[in-house]
Amino acid sequence: MFLGLRTAGYYVGDLAAAKAWYTEVLGFPPYFDEPFYVGYSVGGFELGLVPDEDRAGQGGAVPMWGVPNCQAAFERLVSLGAVPLDSPEDVGGEIKVASVVDPFGNILAVIENPHFKPGDVR
Repeated sequence: MFLGLRTAGYYVGDLAAAKAWYTEVLGFPPYFDEPFYVGYSVGGFELGLVPDEDRAGQGGAVPMWGVPNCQAAFERLVSLGAVPLDSPEDVGGEIKVASVVDPFGNILAVIENPHFKPGDVR
């Protein structure tokens, strides 16, 4: 049985560069920092960096990280070196989504969802 999202892992070829970039994006350092894994606690969920040159880049499922303002988050990510993939778009019900490609080839998606209820997370 699934209990809900716990960790979104991103494979990266250069762990040190990825750690520096994600620390800048998030505005705080990782809580777990080892040569085999770097983990950030983001709103009760985990964003993990896994060093693996062969698996780095786009592929698989793409988790969406909640943001208060999709347009502002998208612009900030691009200003920090991400490449635009999907510009901010209202997908209905006042929900806005966007995605970029981080400097390590991963898709990083954000969502502004006024209907999300953090209290429902278990």
